[in-house]
Amino acid sequence: MTKPLAPRLHAKAWVEQHISRPIARVLLALHFSPTVITLLGLVVAGGAAALIGVDHLFLGGVVMLAGASLDLWDGALARLSGRVTKFGAFLDSITDRLSEAVVLLGLLVLYVRKDEDLGVYLVFVALVASLMVSYLRARAEGLGVSADIGILGRPERVVVLGAGLLVGYPLYALGLIAVVATLTVLQRVVHAAHALKDE
Repeated sequence: MTKPLAPRLHAKAWVEQHISRPIARVLLALHFSPTVITLLGLVVAGGAAALIGVDHLFLGGVVMLAGASLDLWDGALARLSGRVTKFGAFLDSITDRLSEAVVLLGLLVLYVRKDEDLGVYLVFVALVASLMVSYLRARAEGLGVSADIGILGRPERVVVLGAGLLVGYPLYALGLIAVVATLTVLQRVVHAAHALKDE
């Protein structure tokens, strides 16, 4: 009997089938390269950060979500075009981390300009926790343990931060990310510890 997918993996599979793949077919027909889409996502994230840094939160949120959506398409495009490579996966992981950090940098600039200490602290904690969530998955998988578990992976963080920007309350979104991403770090540490204890 086939084991059912975890909720977040089920959602990922649904998005791949109904959103990513159809758009990737269009991009393939237009002769776009997966690498171009990957790098474009980073450029768009930089634009979002610039808007956020000057307090254009709603527009910054729209641009950030648009840039993040490109991450749904580059992998699907690579698979459709038969151009899946280890370097492509490596580059995609790098740009994902950089895109997230760049957007948080935009918020850091905003809170420094406004002299809001709480915002500065939350950006730092959210950034560290987010990077640790991704690092723990990569490190565990390097040791042969699947670690794509937890409450707040990158897609969920993007949605939370995007919603916070769109409604004009990024501070609350940062607080949620800081707390729940930290819990996700603990989840992945415990999961990896159990999986590796007999190794």
